[in-house]
Amino acid sequence: MSESRLRTLRDHIRWAVSRFHAEELFFGHGHDNAWDEARALVLGAVHLPWDTADRYLDCALEDDERYELGVLLHKRIQERVPTAYLLGEAWFCGLPFTVDERVLVPRSPIGELIETQFAPWLPAAPTRILDLCTGSGCIGIACAYAFPEAEVALGDLSYDALEVAWQNIERHDLEDRVYTVQGDGFAGLPGQRFDLIVSNPPYVDAEDFADMPAEYQHEPALGLACGVDGLDLVRRMLAEAADHLTEQGVLIVEVGNSQVHVEALYPEVDFTWLEFERGGHGVFLLAAAQCREHQALFRSRLVP
Repeated sequence: MSESRLRTLRDHIRWAVSRFHAEELFFGHGHDNAWDEARALVLGAVHLPWDTADRYLDCALEDDERYELGVLLHKRIQERVPTAYLLGEAWFCGLPFTVDERVLVPRSPIGELIETQFAPWLPAAPTRILDLCTGSGCIGIACAYAFPEAEVALGDLSYDALEVAWQNIERHDLEDRVYTVQGDGFAGLPGQRFDLIVSNPPYVDAEDFADMPAEYQHEPALGLACGVDGLDLVRRMLAEAADHLTEQGVLIVEVGNSQVHVEALYPEVDFTWLEFERGGHGVFLLAAAQCREHQALFRSRLVP
């Protein structure tokens, strides 16, 4: 990268867009095109918000700013590091979250459900919420904003992920009603029941995992891959969900492309597959009554 000719924010954004296209980068960690990603990286590198007015784009950078930005652009292009990791921050439901390579970059379509308080799917405002496989804590913390009277548990197997989640709890001053729980699935929550269980668990099947773009190699495999059909954890969650939902509770789980495997494995179950205006797929809903009705079936399909 020749820095001598790149002076302004606009210069750097234009250059980055060209290089992103030339190097065929993948955009799937918060942005879906080269322009938005370049703008986010360049402005974020100098601590300016993404929606900074265009008139500021003609401001020249100081030498140290240009050097630091050059390092970040090199890592994005040559090493395929996602922009969120380079900046140490990602946005979800309009909220900022601290992220690093211990957690996935927030991008779940479940965010759209949170913004509408899960209407029309919840019978009443939940008082206890569980975000299972929480990672950065973004889903559970966003739920805490959506339901300001609710207690929220953030559960994850990874101690490293929970350290990041706790940073985000503190960042949003939610220590009084949001807490972390370490455990494999529901293992850390014996006897606890929730009005809403929402989860973006690892669900990528072996074939898709092998074909993922290089950017995903920077994310923890523990948060992505989960067996040949991607459902090793989802099977256990379904088998145990009835024991952790209140009478009128609701279970919402993202399985992405593994929707086809869920439908093939449980043809007897009437899953509600949710739709999204801003894109996304493979998110199912089950009421507590359905979880109880099919619990024996779910347990029978567990992998020995």
